[in-house]
Amino acid sequence: MKNYTIEELKVLSTQIRRDIIRMVFNAQSGHPGGSLGCVEVLVALYFKIMKHQPQPFNMDGIGEDLFFLSNGHITPVYYSVLARSGYFPISELHTFRKINSRLQGHPATHEHLPGIRIASGSLGQGMSVAIGAALAKKLNKDDRTVFSLHGDGELQEGQIWEATMFAAGKKVDNYIAIIDYNNKQIDGNVEDVMPLGNLKLKFEAFGWKVVENPDGNQLEKVIEKLNECLNLSRKQQPVVLINKTEMGYGVDFMMGTHKWHGKAPNEEQTKLALNQLPETPFGDF
Repeated sequence: MKNYTIEELKVLSTQIRRDIIRMVFNAQSGHPGGSLGCVEVLVALYFKIMKHQPQPFNMDGIGEDLFFLSNGHITPVYYSVLARSGYFPISELHTFRKINSRLQGHPATHEHLPGIRIASGSLGQGMSVAIGAALAKKLNKDDRTVFSLHGDGELQEGQIWEATMFAAGKKVDNYIAIIDYNNKQIDGNVEDVMPLGNLKLKFEAFGWKVVENPDGNQLEKVIEKLNECLNLSRKQQPVVLINKTEMGYGVDFMMGTHKWHGKAPNEEQTKLALNQLPETPFGDF
């Protein structure tokens, strides 16, 4: 894979945001808000941080860093990043949420889409899976790292905290969880639906190392904080990155509201959004 500069990755991030808007518009279905907010963290992981092999895709991921998308509804950003890092043809983004497509609304393993290792989107389950993968790497003496991404509203699920307790208790220190902390979920502000309290103190109380990033939509800061997480790993404790983002980032009328969590833009709104996301040399699908 090409070693992109930060400036090139910023341009790629704009292209991925264009992909998100066009995919959701074409399907008239999908989740643009959270996808737009998570662009930087996925670009940082797939193009700077993780050691991974897009082709040929190895389901076991031996010798590779692994990523698990727990908040599986944000497939627009996930599919775009996977395609643009070489897992499958970029042209396949045209098929998003179509009948018989491999690019379903939530990731699906039965479609055999390269890059997808678990079916996800039943919120609360991804951390347990990622911990299992990290333990498997330990058993196999595989020195690579496992990452997972979670929505902040997802932390209202009890299974998350069972997994959090287990990971610390079993010293799963080759695992880094990332929280997309935008304070938005499908029904409104997270703090209005079910307050999470002080996440840093909670994770520390459970025995985790915690890194906070108040600038989760600034690519340089995301890369810096992920490297900080890696430096804290392998020290008998799991690590979590609390990554503060803006839902809908990059499109002004989608920012600061939960209303674009799972809503497709109409033609006029799509034109407005794409006008804010200039065309790039990477090209539309």
